[in-house]
Amino acid sequence: MLIGVPKEIKNHEYRVGLTASGARELSARGHQVLVERDAGVGIGLANEAFEAAGAQIVDSAAEVYGRAEMIIKVKEPQPAECAMLRPGQLLYAYLHLAPDPEQTRALLASGCTAIAYETVTDDRGGLPLLAPMSEVAGRMSIQAGAHALEKAQGGSGILLGGVPGVKPAEVMVIGAGTVGLNAARMAMGLGAHVTVLDRSLDRLKYVDELYGERLTTIYSTRDAIEDRLPYTDLVVGAVLIPGAAAPKLLSRGHLKLMRPGSVLVDVAIDQGGCFETSRPTTHQEPTYEIDGIIHYCVANMPGGVARTSTFALTNATLPHALALADKGAVQALLDDVNLRNGLNVHAGKLTYRAVADALNLPFTPAAEALSL
Repeated sequence: MLIGVPKEIKNHEYRVGLTASGARELSARGHQVLVERDAGVGIGLANEAFEAAGAQIVDSAAEVYGRAEMIIKVKEPQPAECAMLRPGQLLYAYLHLAPDPEQTRALLASGCTAIAYETVTDDRGGLPLLAPMSEVAGRMSIQAGAHALEKAQGGSGILLGGVPGVKPAEVMVIGAGTVGLNAARMAMGLGAHVTVLDRSLDRLKYVDELYGERLTTIYSTRDAIEDRLPYTDLVVGAVLIPGAAAPKLLSRGHLKLMRPGSVLVDVAIDQGGCFETSRPTTHQEPTYEIDGIIHYCVANMPGGVARTSTFALTNATLPHALALADKGAVQALLDDVNLRNGLNVHAGKLTYRAVADALNLPFTPAAEALSL
């Protein structure tokens, strides 16, 4: 198979869809890899590294999209990229279609086959291709939140871990999944007092078994959140409904319960955000203030640590990329139900129910679409 790796074009996005070692694995299987010039230069992956791995460097995204049978990238395709996709071409990337009707319509119109990293599953019901970026984003949320709490950034001027004689910050993590667990670990490591809320008792028991008295676990209800907001310095929104828009956990009215200079970090912003007052921001301008509360809502948080993120992502996505290249998209999808769960669009059909429901569009089961 001819595989193409374009350079990412979103603002301050330096990740690349495939590392040189990933290109070498594909080349060793007899596949040809095209990489757009300087696609990895922002994270220290020189063109020469890809060439040494057996890839061919090409000068433009148009050539990558025009020649490749499978496109491997990180972020969802932008309008100019969607316009270059064609019927029968395979797109393998993060898509986050539920809050993005324009991208959804563009992918449907292109006739391509689009597999979303974030909805591929494993045998335990987990999301293995989302997990690496969730780990990164969870850990980054505390770094970002701690920085936003600094007075110069508009925050309340609180040091997350305090010092002897001065109490630490209060951190509330809503959601005890991969993001939430990694956020809690980082916050505890910095010495903050951490409360984790979730609606899964099994997950709360797991967190309690891991950390015991080092943090507090609370069953998540509206009352539980509202009771803690007046005393909380940093709130991390870490909820996920696979493939669907994130639920809104805090309204604008809730901001009045918080102390001025407190910080909200919305890790769910790629799925529409879990706070009513959230709107996507960039690494260039990561925060804004509403009613005295600082909001950090960067839509591609792992892009801020692009080298770590790229290697973590490729470790997770490469096995499926190899299967897709070896078998072809349709056969690989038919053979593996977990990979098939990642299929969002195929030949003009929307094949992921949560996206169809969110956008009020017709739904076609993946297996049915593949057999047409």
